[in-house]
Amino acid sequence: MGTDTKRSLLSTNEKHTDSDGFPGIPPPAAATTHSLPKKKSWLRKILVHCVALSLLVLTVHRWVYVIRPEVNAEAEKFLSNPYGLLDHPHHGHHSHKILNGKLAEELFLKVPNEASSIEASRKYAGKPHLAGSPQDLVTAKDFLALLQTELGIKPPSEEPLFSAGTTASRNATLSIPKLTAPTAWIDTYYPVLNTPLDHSVEILEDDGSVAWKAKLEEVADETDPDAGKYFEEVLTWHGLSKGGEVKGKLVYGHYGRQEDYKALVESGVNLNGTIVLVRYGGIFRGLKVKGAEELGAAGVLIYSDPRDDGTVTVENGYVPYPNGPARNPTSVQRGSVQYLSLYPGDPTTPGYPSYENSTRSDSVNIPAIPSLPLSWNNAKVLLEEIESGKNRTVSLVNHVDDRVIPLWNTLGVIPGHIKDEVVVIGNHRDAWVLGAADPTSGTASIHETIRGLGALVRKGWKPLRTIVIASWDGEEYGLIGSTEWGEDFAEWIDEHVVAYLNLDGSASGSRFSASASPSLAHLYHNTAQRIPHPTKPGLTLWDATKDSGVLTGDEIDAEVVQMYEADAKTADSLGVKPLGSGSDFTVFLQRLGVASGGEGFSSTLQDPVYHYHSVYDSERWMELYGDPGFFRHVAVAKHLGLVTLGIADAVVLPLNTTHYSLELQAYLDNVESIASSASLDVDFSSLRASIKTLQSASTSLDKEKFKAERELRHLIKHVIRRRIFRRNARRALCKIKKVFGRKCECPHKAKLQGAVIPTMKSESGREFRPRIGRFPAWVQEHHEHRHGHGKPQFPRKKFEKVIKRIRKVNQKLVAFERGFIHEEGIRDREWYRHLGVAPGKWLGKSHVVSLIFHTRLHFIVRCRIWCYNTPCAH
Repeated sequence: MGTDTKRSLLSTNEKHTDSDGFPGIPPPAAATTHSLPKKKSWLRKILVHCVALSLLVLTVHRWVYVIRPEVNAEAEKFLSNPYGLLDHPHHGHHSHKILNGKLAEELFLKVPNEASSIEASRKYAGKPHLAGSPQDLVTAKDFLALLQTELGIKPPSEEPLFSAGTTASRNATLSIPKLTAPTAWIDTYYPVLNTPLDHSVEILEDDGSVAWKAKLEEVADETDPDAGKYFEEVLTWHGLSKGGEVKGKLVYGHYGRQEDYKALVESGVNLNGTIVLVRYGGIFRGLKVKGAEELGAAGVLIYSDPRDDGTVTVENGYVPYPNGPARNPTSVQRGSVQYLSLYPGDPTTPGYPSYENSTRSDSVNIPAIPSLPLSWNNAKVLLEEIESGKNRTVSLVNHVDDRVIPLWNTLGVIPGHIKDEVVVIGNHRDAWVLGAADPTSGTASIHETIRGLGALVRKGWKPLRTIVIASWDGEEYGLIGSTEWGEDFAEWIDEHVVAYLNLDGSASGSRFSASASPSLAHLYHNTAQRIPHPTKPGLTLWDATKDSGVLTGDEIDAEVVQMYEADAKTADSLGVKPLGSGSDFTVFLQRLGVASGGEGFSSTLQDPVYHYHSVYDSERWMELYGDPGFFRHVAVAKHLGLVTLGIADAVVLPLNTTHYSLELQAYLDNVESIASSASLDVDFSSLRASIKTLQSASTSLDKEKFKAERELRHLIKHVIRRRIFRRNARRALCKIKKVFGRKCECPHKAKLQGAVIPTMKSESGREFRPRIGRFPAWVQEHHEHRHGHGKPQFPRKKFEKVIKRIRKVNQKLVAFERGFIHEEGIRDREWYRHLGVAPGKWLGKSHVVSLIFHTRLHFIVRCRIWCYNTPCAH
């Protein structure tokens, strides 16, 4: 530094020294405006924060209200067929609307309606259609036409009417997993059945002359047009009853239950050679005959007693039908007297199908003594004969024609994405006479369900699993049609069918009920809570499980009330009843181990009297008393449809094995109580321990299926989010390009530039090049295959792993019910093989828990536990 510079600095410092020699405070500098930049900086920060916050809010808003719903919607579309991702991982569903989940349910629920249901009911219930009759074949073809129309099936040049056992019939079912489009056909089976020829019931004087002859046919007039026209079309008789002529003294046997016969024997009554008079109710009619037969009776007469009609009786002031809601005193309940608790189906082909050329065996599940049904008018005369002490000889004549009678099952298929998993829904079509409630109310409901499914098919919907729709024949004789099909295709059903949903009559009274395998109980219950109550706004279909009729009265039989209340107590904790027998689920559940369910509205003790199996089960009665307006028909149709969709379209099958295992414990408690009351010394401790272990294993499976489905959803959403972000980024880039006047083309279009599209000729010979269609897409796929997709790598291995995991879970869920099947069957009635539940040996249609065979069940439960911890499927 120079000398002059130092002096200058020194002089400057000196100027700032005070009197004490300390440096002085410099004079204030000229005012400068430093506050303005600080204010600008502060405003800039606020502006930046506001912009950042706005961007954050917009991002969150877009994520919550745009992207996340879009991701969820796209995920649901992918879940309509997650397995397809492995075949076409880069083909999203965003280009077209996919019907599944809530979208499918919403469209389905719009279809079933009352007018269409009434039309279907009038069509099927307008004429008698006894199984095997010409009119029965007409209804089979009507149902075939329904399937063809609603599912878009082009009728083949030759009518698809196949004889069971032929190549055509076998292929129709066995090729279901290979189908790519809906199809329908009719299978014909050939069971041995019978039809009535003539009959009579007479009271004879000592000299053999006729003192009184019953008028066995029902009496009707034009007040009920169909009943008045057809009341003599089908004679009053018992299907599969023994033909013959017998005479004997009358004995009153109350309900004909075991305890009733036991009471007669204990009181010293000898039934040998007698004709037993019993009333309907309590147990299946065939077992009333069986009990009398085993005690040596010559014949059985079964009558309809108004005491079983609850409060709706003449004694309580109600007028008989057709002029009022009470029982018509001439009405007769026809019905089969097959010994259903031994085995159902063709009596001559137990365990194997009844083909036209099948080997026949001697029937052991039908009576060896004749029987006839009676009206209340006729029964009053016979009861008076007993009570008066006259008790003259009674003659019973029942002439029948035993022969092979063809039956026709109509079946239709909606192929799904998963070819080896099938849901079967079915309803029987045959009736004893007109059958407006049984079975036509069910037929009218499933008619609407089919229309709903057809609407989905026409919109491009394809279920995840294949759906088979069946219209069974011969149910009234003894579950013939469904049993023969089940025996015919037992291996195929075991390999493919995941659930069977049955519908018998859907509307004969005011109370809704559901019966199902415990694994399906939650599905039936929860779905019913989503359907509106058919007649009471603000309530659900499930609320109808508590409904009763409004026809009250002071006079009511106490025993009838007791039996009715006892039946209601069989429901589980959810209110779903177990399945017994007496309808077409039997072969699926109790022989093959397929989880099954059923539903419908039935009559209470305060409802108009339902004339079961009578000519008065007519369309007029249904429209006037059974279900005016057909609102219950439609509610059941909607419920059945949603349950079907719930199983067919669920990634993980909605089978609740934990609820089942808890119900097993309740069953065991019941069996222990029965054993204790019977003074039986049985140790159930090992079985109880096995059930506890099963409950634990089932809980673990619940966690596994939850994790597997969650992982699949997570993977799908991850892929979709990535695609959406790429798509949005591409769109944003295009917008920026357009601002600067640059052209923006979609990547796939750019790749197609230069692709050689072949020249084609029209029918007129004009050459053209197609602009749309599959070819450009094929060119793109070919280009991407050769040069790489240019897209993020699809996590194939992860998808394969999680889908394999889900498949394994579903196999275990299906195998749970199969695990109760014992190849040797239940002792003394080996056709029934389910060790958890079976029809009561002396109840027939009602269920009875068969856990008393606890050593076998103990073994099967242990096998089930093993299956839960291994890769087994069965």
